[in-house]
Amino acid sequence: MDLHVVEPARDRRVRRTRASVLRAAFDLVTARGTTAITLSEIAEAADVSRRVVYQHFGDLDTVLLESGLDLARRELLPCVAELRQPVDPRPEILAMARHFAEHKVFYRALLTGSCAYALDRGLISLLLPVNRQGVEHVYGDRLSAQAADDLAAFITGGAGSFVTAWVIDGARDPEAFTDRLIAVMSVLMEMS
Repeated sequence: MDLHVVEPARDRRVRRTRASVLRAAFDLVTARGTTAITLSEIAEAADVSRRVVYQHFGDLDTVLLESGLDLARRELLPCVAELRQPVDPRPEILAMARHFAEHKVFYRALLTGSCAYALDRGLISLLLPVNRQGVEHVYGDRLSAQAADDLAAFITGGAGSFVTAWVIDGARDPEAFTDRLIAVMSVLMEMS
């Protein structure tokens, strides 16, 4: 499976078809709580042919991966960007936790399925710039560009692992999870 993030299509019909397929995958995975679905089921739910699904995505894992990344792009990133509070990270972290709690069934299925690694990498690539900005805000010019990149990658990967464990095994309470994540991040920031 190719781990790169697919660029959104430019043609309106292609975008509609892709959106329909991604929504159908989301709906099926959420309804069943598993990624044990077929491309034929996705095609039928999207009202397109299997051939169209193959042409746009190639295989089931890519459809599932793109469905997860599409959801994060459409709902998570705008929400986090709108709430960007450099002084207080709580609103941003709570928005992220609420997003994952709201779509827990879907993300849990993906994060325990065959596209888990690719989804983890894709989510990290989407959230890394947000964390890079946070590192720049906290440390300013006290860190080299490489050190800032490394710290942002460390925080993003660690937080991603923490979120994954919570989505798979944890309770649904985004408030409590937000408090836990902020406590861990506070310890990390104090260590510097």
